[in-house]
Amino acid sequence: MIPRAWRNAAAAIGLLWLATAAGAAMVFLAQMLLARRLGPPEYGLFASSLATVTMVAPLAGFGLSQFRLKAYGAEGWGADRWLRPSLRFTVLSTAAAFAIVLVWALRGGPVDAPTRAALLALSPVILGMLAIDLVGSKLRLEERYGALAGWQMLMPAGRLLVAVLVVLIPSAGVVSATLGYCAVALLAVALALPQLRAMLRGGMQLRGHGPRPADFAPAPNPGVMRLCAEAWAYGVAAVLYPVFFQVSTVLLKYLGGDAQAGRYGIALAVMTAIYLLPATVYQKFLLSKLHRWAVHEVDKFWRVYRRGNWAMLLSGLAVGLALAVAAPLLVPLAFGEAYRGVAAILMVLALCVPIRFLSTAVGSALLTSDHMRYRVLAMAAATAAAVGLNLLLIPFYAELGAAAATVLAELLLLLAMYLGVRRIPRPEATA
Repeated sequence: MIPRAWRNAAAAIGLLWLATAAGAAMVFLAQMLLARRLGPPEYGLFASSLATVTMVAPLAGFGLSQFRLKAYGAEGWGADRWLRPSLRFTVLSTAAAFAIVLVWALRGGPVDAPTRAALLALSPVILGMLAIDLVGSKLRLEERYGALAGWQMLMPAGRLLVAVLVVLIPSAGVVSATLGYCAVALLAVALALPQLRAMLRGGMQLRGHGPRPADFAPAPNPGVMRLCAEAWAYGVAAVLYPVFFQVSTVLLKYLGGDAQAGRYGIALAVMTAIYLLPATVYQKFLLSKLHRWAVHEVDKFWRVYRRGNWAMLLSGLAVGLALAVAAPLLVPLAFGEAYRGVAAILMVLALCVPIRFLSTAVGSALLTSDHMRYRVLAMAAATAAAVGLNLLLIPFYAELGAAAATVLAELLLLLAMYLGVRRIPRPEATA
């Protein structure tokens, strides 16, 4: 008979996978509808502007959600001491993120008037992504996976509704799409406020550490500077990831034009949907547990790590092969003949799928304890390589050059993660 804990874990993962699949389908449909409605130039303007805001958005909160998972995993209820300084930290970092987008939109040299308007209209996406992230970390700590599944579908569902309205309203265009995405972000903020208010007032139902002690009194609140010292590595990693993943779209806009950025943006939307699968297992289900096991159940941590590597490698190979085979057939049907070239891009990016799946599993060991500094250095090196390779290859090979640069950068990141994990002492090595 299957142990109850295994059944509960399978049910939670299954629920999150279903929600992730639904969210991925919504993202895919929204991108498909907008791409067909707007055409490559206008869709390229929209996709590159959204990518720019998305790259800056992780500055808001700057790793706070990831640090909170680590703090509660190690300290249990004692991590409540971080709540008050986290509020001040969030306000300051969010203001910095908005300032960057506004300065770039108003003063950036290559920014034309339509791009400026799109960037300004999409800037509230920063708040929406922050709200999704903060509430998501709270629900993971509470192990409320049903609520988490519904919460993670909010943004994709809202954006799909916007795309449908843009298609149905004859006069709607890129301006309507940007304003619609802005409205969805503000809706996420409004829905998040009650959850965040309850957390700040001590209303979180933390799991894995027993009930809150009746005489519990948290340690004195640390200052904002102490929080910065603890969270900066998670923040830098959160900033580097969207740059690493989306820099190709932005560089294609400025080096090749909106049409090239639009075609690559479609391919990136497909890859984003695929990458949600390993992210669901590790970021939404396992991460809070990994932080706890890394401190309190080390043997279990490494056992889950090894099994996860094999599972991610095999599933990544299967999904990558399916993508390479299906892309030439499905892309023209889904997006129209104007986007037939996206199939070739996806056939190159299919090589990234097993690499990314395995990298997610391997790199999970570097999210715990005090290994984030190495992870940040590895991501910085891979991001620098991605930027350099894109600058080198895009002028000669356009979108296919960007895809090849992405594959090489993903390989470099996987190698760096593997070398970093080898530096961590194992139980058998220290016994």
